[in-house]
Amino acid sequence: MSIETDQKSVHGAANQSPWLFLIIGLGAFAIGTAEFAAMSLVPLVAHRFALSVPQAGWTVVFYALGVCIGAPIIALVSAGRAHRSTLIATMLLYTLGNALSAAAPNAICLFLFRFMTGLPHGAYFSTASLVAASLVAPEKRASAVGKVFLGLTNATIVGVPLANLLSQISGWRIVFGLIATLSCLTTCLLWRFIPHNAELPQTSLREEVRALRNTRVCLILAIGGIGFGSLFCVYTYLASIMTAVTHANPSFTPLILAIFGIGLTIGTSICSHLADRKMSTTLGGVLILGAVSTALFPLASRSLIPLGIDIFFIGASGGLSAVVSAYLLSVAREGKNLAVALSHSAFNIANALGPWLGGLAITVGMGWTSVGWVGCALSLTALCMFLFEFSRYNHSNPCVEMEPNQKG
Repeated sequence: MSIETDQKSVHGAANQSPWLFLIIGLGAFAIGTAEFAAMSLVPLVAHRFALSVPQAGWTVVFYALGVCIGAPIIALVSAGRAHRSTLIATMLLYTLGNALSAAAPNAICLFLFRFMTGLPHGAYFSTASLVAASLVAPEKRASAVGKVFLGLTNATIVGVPLANLLSQISGWRIVFGLIATLSCLTTCLLWRFIPHNAELPQTSLREEVRALRNTRVCLILAIGGIGFGSLFCVYTYLASIMTAVTHANPSFTPLILAIFGIGLTIGTSICSHLADRKMSTTLGGVLILGAVSTALFPLASRSLIPLGIDIFFIGASGGLSAVVSAYLLSVAREGKNLAVALSHSAFNIANALGPWLGGLAITVGMGWTSVGWVGCALSLTALCMFLFEFSRYNHSNPCVEMEPNQKG
Protein backbone atom coordinates (compact mmCIF):
# COMPACT_ATOMS: atom_id res chain seq x y z
CA MET A 1 0.00 0.00 0.00
CA SER A 2 1.52 3.32 -1.07
CA ILE A 3 1.88 6.55 0.84
CA GLU A 4 0.32 8.31 -2.16
CA THR A 5 -2.92 6.47 -1.45
CA ASP A 6 -2.59 7.33 2.23
CA GLN A 7 -2.10 10.96 1.30
CA LYS A 8 -5.48 11.20 -0.43
CA SER A 9 -7.27 9.61 2.52
CA VAL A 10 -5.78 11.84 5.16
CA HIS A 11 -5.57 15.18 3.32
CA GLY A 12 -9.09 16.19 4.29
CA ALA A 13 -8.46 15.30 7.92
CA ALA A 14 -5.36 17.47 7.90
CA ASN A 15 -7.46 20.44 6.81
CA GLN A 16 -9.91 19.74 9.64
CA SER A 17 -7.09 19.64 12.18
CA PRO A 18 -4.53 22.43 11.49
CA TRP A 19 -2.87 21.62 14.81
CA LEU A 20 -2.01 18.09 13.78
CA PHE A 21 1.71 18.65 13.27
CA LEU A 22 1.96 20.74 16.43
CA ILE A 23 0.26 18.13 18.62
CA ILE A 24 2.33 15.27 17.22
CA GLY A 25 5.42 17.44 17.66
CA LEU A 26 4.51 18.03 21.31
CA GLY A 27 4.61 14.29 21.88
CA ALA A 28 8.01 14.16 20.18
CA PHE A 29 9.12 17.03 22.43
CA ALA A 30 8.13 15.07 25.54
CA ILE A 31 9.93 11.96 24.31
CA GLY A 32 13.02 13.91 23.33
CA THR A 33 13.20 15.63 26.70
CA ALA A 34 12.91 12.33 28.55
CA GLU A 35 15.44 10.52 26.35
CA PHE A 36 18.17 13.15 26.31
CA ALA A 37 17.58 14.56 29.80
CA ALA A 38 18.14 11.09 31.26
CA MET A 39 21.67 11.20 29.87
CA SER A 40 22.45 14.51 31.56
CA LEU A 41 20.94 13.20 34.81
CA VAL A 42 23.35 10.25 35.00
CA PRO A 43 25.71 11.93 37.55
CA LEU A 44 22.77 12.80 39.84
CA VAL A 45 21.36 9.27 39.65
CA ALA A 46 24.82 7.91 40.43
CA HIS A 47 25.07 10.12 43.53
CA ARG A 48 21.54 9.29 44.76
CA PHE A 49 21.95 5.51 44.54
CA ALA A 50 25.71 5.34 45.32
CA LEU A 51 26.66 4.08 41.85
CA SER A 52 29.58 4.83 39.57
CA VAL A 53 28.77 7.01 36.57
CA PRO A 54 29.09 4.08 34.11
CA GLN A 55 26.77 2.03 36.33
CA ALA A 56 24.21 4.85 36.48
CA GLY A 57 24.46 4.98 32.67
CA TRP A 58 22.36 1.80 32.68
CA THR A 59 19.33 4.08 33.05
CA VAL A 60 20.06 5.12 29.47
CA VAL A 61 20.81 1.57 28.34
CA PHE A 62 17.57 0.11 29.77
CA TYR A 63 15.52 2.85 28.11
CA ALA A 64 17.22 2.08 24.82
CA LEU A 65 16.55 -1.64 25.23
CA GLY A 66 12.89 -0.83 25.82
CA VAL A 67 12.75 1.06 22.54
CA CYS A 68 14.52 -1.73 20.67
CA ILE A 69 12.07 -4.35 21.92
CA GLY A 70 8.92 -2.26 22.00
CA ALA A 71 9.16 -0.62 18.57
CA PRO A 72 8.77 -3.73 16.38
CA ILE A 73 6.38 -5.50 18.75
CA ILE A 74 3.96 -2.57 19.03
CA ALA A 75 4.25 -1.89 15.28
CA LEU A 76 3.22 -5.46 14.54
CA VAL A 77 0.47 -5.55 17.17
CA SER A 78 -0.96 -2.27 15.86
CA ALA A 79 -1.00 -3.47 12.23
CA GLY A 80 -4.56 -3.13 10.99
CA ARG A 81 -5.49 -0.78 13.83
CA ALA A 82 -6.28 2.93 13.82
CA HIS A 83 -3.26 5.23 13.83
CA ARG A 84 -5.10 7.64 16.12
CA SER A 85 -5.50 4.89 18.71
CA THR A 86 -1.85 3.90 18.40
CA LEU A 87 -0.66 7.46 19.01
CA ILE A 88 -2.89 7.84 22.07
CA ALA A 89 -2.02 4.44 23.55
CA THR A 90 1.72 4.88 23.15
CA MET A 91 1.71 8.34 24.70
CA LEU A 92 -0.43 7.10 27.60
CA LEU A 93 2.11 4.34 28.29
CA TYR A 94 4.88 6.93 28.09
CA THR A 95 3.09 8.99 30.73
CA LEU A 96 2.87 6.01 33.07
CA GLY A 97 6.52 5.04 32.61
CA ASN A 98 7.81 8.52 33.46
CA ALA A 99 5.51 8.83 36.46
CA LEU A 100 6.83 5.56 37.86
CA SER A 101 10.43 6.62 37.14
CA ALA A 102 9.90 9.74 39.23
CA ALA A 103 8.87 7.58 42.17
CA ALA A 104 11.50 4.82 41.79
CA PRO A 105 12.65 3.73 45.28
CA ASN A 106 15.95 2.20 44.14
CA ALA A 107 18.23 1.80 41.13
CA ILE A 108 16.81 -1.56 40.04
CA CYS A 109 13.28 -0.16 39.94
CA LEU A 110 14.49 2.89 38.06
CA PHE A 111 16.17 0.69 35.45
CA LEU A 112 12.97 -1.35 35.00
CA PHE A 113 10.76 1.74 34.78
CA ARG A 114 13.07 3.29 32.18
CA PHE A 115 12.79 0.07 30.18
CA MET A 116 9.00 0.33 30.39
CA THR A 117 9.11 3.99 29.32
CA GLY A 118 11.14 3.12 26.24
CA LEU A 119 8.65 0.55 24.95
CA PRO A 120 6.26 3.00 23.18
CA HIS A 121 8.97 5.36 21.90
CA GLY A 122 9.58 3.83 18.47
CA ALA A 123 5.93 3.00 17.76
CA TYR A 124 4.93 6.61 18.44
CA PHE A 125 7.54 8.00 16.07
CA SER A 126 6.88 5.46 13.32
CA THR A 127 3.15 6.16 13.35
CA ALA A 128 3.71 9.92 13.51
CA SER A 129 6.21 9.72 10.62
CA LEU A 130 3.74 7.82 8.43
CA VAL A 131 1.00 10.34 9.15
CA ALA A 132 3.36 13.25 8.41
CA ALA A 133 4.64 11.70 5.16
CA SER A 134 1.10 11.09 3.97
CA LEU A 135 0.27 14.80 4.24
CA VAL A 136 2.76 15.92 1.58
CA ALA A 137 3.86 15.13 -1.95
CA PRO A 138 6.29 12.17 -2.32
CA GLU A 139 9.26 14.44 -3.04
CA LYS A 140 8.69 16.24 0.28
CA ARG A 141 8.58 13.19 2.54
CA ALA A 142 12.00 13.77 4.09
CA SER A 143 11.02 17.31 5.08
CA ALA A 144 7.74 16.07 6.57
CA VAL A 145 9.48 13.40 8.62
CA GLY A 146 11.99 16.06 9.63
CA LYS A 147 9.15 18.15 11.07
CA VAL A 148 8.24 15.30 13.40
CA PHE A 149 11.85 15.00 14.51
CA LEU A 150 12.03 18.76 15.09
CA GLY A 151 9.79 18.22 18.11
CA LEU A 152 12.49 15.94 19.49
CA THR A 153 15.36 18.23 18.53
CA ASN A 154 13.66 21.29 20.02
CA ALA A 155 13.52 19.34 23.25
CA THR A 156 17.31 19.35 23.30
CA ILE A 157 17.30 23.16 23.07
CA VAL A 158 14.59 23.93 25.63
CA GLY A 159 13.49 20.79 27.45
CA VAL A 160 16.85 19.18 28.25
CA PRO A 161 18.71 22.31 29.50
CA LEU A 162 15.66 23.25 31.58
CA ALA A 163 15.46 19.71 32.95
CA ASN A 164 19.15 19.81 33.83
CA LEU A 165 18.73 23.17 35.57
CA LEU A 166 15.71 21.94 37.54
CA SER A 167 17.54 18.77 38.51
CA GLN A 168 20.38 20.83 39.98
CA ILE A 169 17.85 22.76 42.06
CA SER A 170 15.28 20.12 43.00
CA GLY A 171 16.74 16.74 42.03
CA TRP A 172 16.24 14.38 39.12
CA ARG A 173 12.82 13.08 40.22
CA ILE A 174 11.06 16.33 39.40
CA VAL A 175 12.30 16.04 35.82
CA PHE A 176 10.57 12.72 35.22
CA GLY A 177 7.47 14.02 37.00
CA LEU A 178 7.22 17.06 34.72
CA ILE A 179 7.78 14.91 31.64
CA ALA A 180 4.93 12.65 32.78
CA THR A 181 2.71 15.74 33.08
CA LEU A 182 3.64 16.92 29.59
CA SER A 183 3.04 13.43 28.18
CA CYS A 184 -0.38 13.35 29.84
CA LEU A 185 -1.24 16.71 28.26
CA THR A 186 -0.20 15.39 24.86
CA THR A 187 -2.39 12.32 25.33
CA CYS A 188 -5.39 14.54 26.04
CA LEU A 189 -4.69 16.72 23.00
CA LEU A 190 -4.33 13.70 20.73
CA TRP A 191 -7.64 12.35 21.97
CA ARG A 192 -9.37 15.72 21.58
CA PHE A 193 -8.05 17.09 18.30
CA ILE A 194 -7.09 14.18 16.02
CA PRO A 195 -10.36 13.27 14.30
CA HIS A 196 -11.49 9.69 13.91
CA ASN A 197 -11.68 10.14 10.14
CA ALA A 198 -7.95 10.93 9.97
CA GLU A 199 -7.08 7.26 9.76
CA LEU A 200 -4.70 5.98 7.10
CA PRO A 201 -5.39 2.75 5.21
CA GLN A 202 -3.90 -0.05 7.27
CA THR A 203 -1.59 -2.88 6.36
CA SER A 204 -1.81 -6.43 7.59
CA LEU A 205 0.61 -8.17 9.91
CA ARG A 206 1.91 -10.27 7.00
CA GLU A 207 2.58 -7.16 4.90
CA GLU A 208 4.49 -5.52 7.74
CA VAL A 209 6.71 -8.56 8.34
CA ARG A 210 7.71 -8.55 4.67
CA ALA A 211 9.82 -5.45 5.38
CA LEU A 212 12.38 -7.75 7.01
CA ARG A 213 12.87 -9.60 3.71
CA ASN A 214 14.27 -6.46 2.12
CA THR A 215 18.06 -6.70 2.57
CA ARG A 216 18.47 -3.03 1.73
CA VAL A 217 16.16 -2.05 4.59
CA CYS A 218 18.22 -4.16 6.97
CA LEU A 219 21.45 -2.57 5.78
CA ILE A 220 20.11 0.97 6.22
CA LEU A 221 18.90 0.05 9.72
CA ALA A 222 22.40 -1.15 10.57
CA ILE A 223 23.91 2.10 9.26
CA GLY A 224 21.55 4.09 11.47
CA GLY A 225 22.15 1.93 14.53
CA ILE A 226 25.93 2.13 14.35
CA GLY A 227 26.23 5.70 13.07
CA PHE A 228 23.95 7.22 15.68
CA GLY A 229 25.93 5.48 18.42
CA SER A 230 28.69 8.02 17.76
CA LEU A 231 26.53 10.87 19.05
CA PHE A 232 25.24 9.01 22.11
CA CYS A 233 28.72 7.84 23.06
CA VAL A 234 29.80 11.45 23.62
CA TYR A 235 26.52 12.97 24.81
CA THR A 236 25.91 10.48 27.60
CA TYR A 237 29.11 11.44 29.42
CA LEU A 238 29.17 15.12 28.46
CA ALA A 239 28.12 16.45 31.88
CA SER A 240 30.77 14.36 33.63
CA ILE A 241 33.45 15.37 31.10
CA MET A 242 32.66 19.03 31.63
CA THR A 243 33.40 18.56 35.33
CA ALA A 244 36.40 16.21 35.14
CA VAL A 245 38.17 17.48 32.00
CA THR A 246 36.90 20.94 31.08
CA HIS A 247 36.68 21.94 34.77
CA ALA A 248 33.66 24.08 33.95
CA ASN A 249 31.22 25.37 36.53
CA PRO A 250 28.10 23.15 36.59
CA SER A 251 26.03 26.22 35.71
CA PHE A 252 27.49 26.00 32.18
CA THR A 253 26.13 22.51 31.61
CA PRO A 254 22.61 23.65 30.53
CA LEU A 255 24.24 26.10 28.09
CA ILE A 256 26.36 23.40 26.42
CA LEU A 257 23.35 21.09 26.30
CA ALA A 258 21.38 23.87 24.61
CA ILE A 259 24.17 24.36 22.05
CA PHE A 260 24.01 20.64 21.32
CA GLY A 261 20.26 20.98 20.85
CA ILE A 262 20.63 23.93 18.50
CA GLY A 263 23.09 21.93 16.41
CA LEU A 264 20.74 18.93 16.39
CA THR A 265 17.77 21.07 15.32
CA ILE A 266 19.65 22.90 12.59
CA GLY A 267 21.28 19.67 11.40
CA THR A 268 17.93 17.87 11.25
CA SER A 269 16.28 20.71 9.35
CA ILE A 270 19.10 21.07 6.82
CA CYS A 271 19.57 17.33 6.32
CA SER A 272 15.82 16.82 5.82
CA HIS A 273 15.67 19.42 3.06
CA LEU A 274 18.87 18.19 1.41
CA ALA A 275 17.58 14.63 1.52
CA ASP A 276 14.56 15.67 -0.57
CA ARG A 277 17.06 16.30 -3.38
CA LYS A 278 19.97 13.89 -2.79
CA MET A 279 19.16 11.25 -0.20
CA SER A 280 22.31 9.13 -0.48
CA THR A 281 24.67 12.09 -0.70
CA THR A 282 23.11 13.59 2.42
CA LEU A 283 23.41 10.31 4.32
CA GLY A 284 27.09 9.97 3.46
CA GLY A 285 27.79 13.61 4.31
CA VAL A 286 26.21 13.48 7.74
CA LEU A 287 28.19 10.34 8.61
CA ILE A 288 31.41 12.16 7.67
CA LEU A 289 30.37 15.09 9.86
CA GLY A 290 29.87 12.71 12.78
CA ALA A 291 33.30 11.12 12.30
CA VAL A 292 35.16 14.44 12.09
CA SER A 293 33.37 16.16 14.98
CA THR A 294 33.81 13.25 17.40
CA ALA A 295 37.47 12.84 16.38
CA LEU A 296 38.04 16.46 17.41
CA PHE A 297 36.20 16.05 20.72
CA PRO A 298 39.21 14.96 22.85
CA LEU A 299 41.02 18.17 21.90
CA ALA A 300 37.98 20.45 22.07
CA SER A 301 36.94 19.24 25.54
CA ARG A 302 39.94 20.90 27.19
CA SER A 303 38.35 24.34 26.99
CA LEU A 304 34.76 25.57 27.17
CA ILE A 305 34.55 27.57 23.92
CA PRO A 306 36.08 24.89 21.64
CA LEU A 307 33.87 22.35 23.42
CA GLY A 308 30.76 24.38 22.63
CA ILE A 309 31.72 24.67 18.95
CA ASP A 310 32.45 20.97 18.60
CA ILE A 311 29.30 19.96 20.48
CA PHE A 312 27.28 22.03 18.01
CA PHE A 313 28.62 19.97 15.11
CA ILE A 314 28.24 16.68 16.99
CA GLY A 315 24.62 17.68 17.54
CA ALA A 316 24.24 18.57 13.85
CA SER A 317 25.33 15.04 12.94
CA GLY A 318 22.12 13.89 14.64
CA GLY A 319 20.33 14.86 11.43
CA LEU A 320 21.15 11.25 10.55
CA SER A 321 17.97 10.07 12.27
CA ALA A 322 15.55 11.96 10.00
CA VAL A 323 17.53 10.99 6.88
CA VAL A 324 17.53 7.29 7.77
CA SER A 325 13.78 7.31 8.51
CA ALA A 326 13.00 9.06 5.21
CA TYR A 327 15.39 6.71 3.38
CA LEU A 328 13.48 3.73 4.75
CA LEU A 329 10.16 5.17 3.58
CA SER A 330 11.67 5.41 0.10
CA VAL A 331 13.15 1.92 -0.16
CA ALA A 332 10.69 -0.17 1.90
CA ARG A 333 8.30 -1.62 -0.67
CA GLU A 334 6.14 -3.22 2.01
CA GLY A 335 5.88 -2.88 5.76
CA LYS A 336 6.74 0.81 5.94
CA ASN A 337 5.36 1.11 9.48
CA LEU A 338 7.57 -1.71 10.75
CA ALA A 339 10.57 -0.40 8.81
CA VAL A 340 10.34 3.06 10.38
CA ALA A 341 9.61 1.57 13.81
CA LEU A 342 12.73 -0.55 13.46
CA SER A 343 14.71 2.60 12.66
CA HIS A 344 13.97 3.76 16.20
CA SER A 345 15.05 0.38 17.48
CA ALA A 346 18.27 0.95 15.54
CA PHE A 347 18.71 4.44 16.97
CA ASN A 348 18.29 3.08 20.46
CA ILE A 349 20.63 0.21 19.84
CA ALA A 350 22.91 3.14 19.20
CA ASN A 351 21.65 4.65 22.46
CA ALA A 352 22.76 1.49 24.24
CA LEU A 353 25.85 0.72 22.14
CA GLY A 354 27.38 4.19 22.36
CA PRO A 355 27.18 4.62 26.17
CA TRP A 356 28.27 0.99 26.72
CA LEU A 357 31.36 1.27 24.52
CA GLY A 358 32.15 4.72 25.88
CA GLY A 359 31.75 3.53 29.47
CA LEU A 360 33.93 0.52 28.71
CA ALA A 361 36.70 2.78 27.39
CA ILE A 362 36.49 4.94 30.51
CA THR A 363 36.42 1.92 32.84
CA VAL A 364 39.57 0.34 31.36
CA GLY A 365 41.47 3.56 31.96
CA MET A 366 41.50 5.23 28.54
CA GLY A 367 40.19 8.46 30.07
CA TRP A 368 37.01 10.49 29.77
CA THR A 369 37.81 11.95 26.37
CA SER A 370 38.27 8.50 24.83
CA VAL A 371 34.53 8.56 24.12
CA GLY A 372 35.38 10.85 21.19
CA TRP A 373 37.61 8.24 19.56
CA VAL A 374 35.03 5.53 20.19
CA GLY A 375 32.39 7.73 18.58
CA CYS A 376 34.63 8.38 15.59
CA ALA A 377 35.16 4.64 15.11
CA LEU A 378 31.39 4.08 15.10
CA SER A 379 30.82 6.82 12.51
CA LEU A 380 33.57 5.45 10.26
CA THR A 381 32.13 1.94 10.52
CA ALA A 382 28.70 3.23 9.48
CA LEU A 383 30.31 5.22 6.66
CA CYS A 384 31.97 2.08 5.29
CA MET A 385 28.61 0.30 5.39
CA PHE A 386 27.01 3.21 3.57
CA LEU A 387 29.65 3.10 0.83
CA PHE A 388 28.93 -0.61 0.41
CA GLU A 389 25.18 0.11 0.21
CA PHE A 390 25.74 2.92 -2.28
CA SER A 391 27.99 0.87 -4.55
CA ARG A 392 25.72 -2.16 -4.45
CA TYR A 393 22.42 -0.44 -5.18
CA ASN A 394 23.78 2.57 -7.07
CA HIS A 395 20.85 4.86 -6.25
CA SER A 396 22.03 8.43 -5.78
CA ASN A 397 18.51 9.57 -4.91
CA PRO A 398 16.03 6.93 -3.76
CA CYS A 399 13.37 9.61 -3.40
CA VAL A 400 12.61 9.20 -7.09
CA GLU A 401 12.09 5.46 -6.70
CA MET A 402 8.53 4.57 -7.61
CA GLU A 403 6.14 2.89 -5.25
CA PRO A 404 5.47 -0.82 -5.85
CA ASN A 405 1.99 -0.22 -7.21
CA GLN A 406 3.39 2.22 -9.77
CA LYS A 407 5.89 -0.16 -11.29
CA GLY A 408 5.12 -1.95 -14.46
